[in-house]
Amino acid sequence: QVQLVESGGGLVQAGGSLRLSCAASGRTFSIYNVGWFRQAPGKEREFVAAISWSGRSTNYADSVKGRFTISRDNAKNMMYLEMNSLKPEDTAVYYCAAQAKAFLTMNPSTYDYWGQGTQVTVSS
Repeated sequence: QVQLVESGGGLVQAGGSLRLSCAASGRTFSIYNVGWFRQAPGKEREFVAAISWSGRSTNYADSVKGRFTISRDNAKNMMYLEMNSLKPEDTAVYYCAAQAKAFLTMNPSTYDYWGQGTQVTVSS
């Protein structure tokens, strides 16, 4: 079992920045790929970004490429999502998730563990 807890959400104006954190506990965090997903009201949960267990591979949704950066610190059991140039359409609940897979995936159904989510609201 891996427990994940997100933090860092909040209200920000368009063009601003936020840094989300995800703290992991339980089984060895460093063996899991981890990712960020988001869900806006009335919409399905969508992939945002993922990073491999080693940190060598990353993947981003086209909508956030060039604006968001995912990173991890296995020594601290932490994962981060740096979000810049935020837009109102980035407003959603953001979730961190972990998977024990050989390759990064974008399908939320392939992730085994989830945090409770943190709200990000971007005002225009």
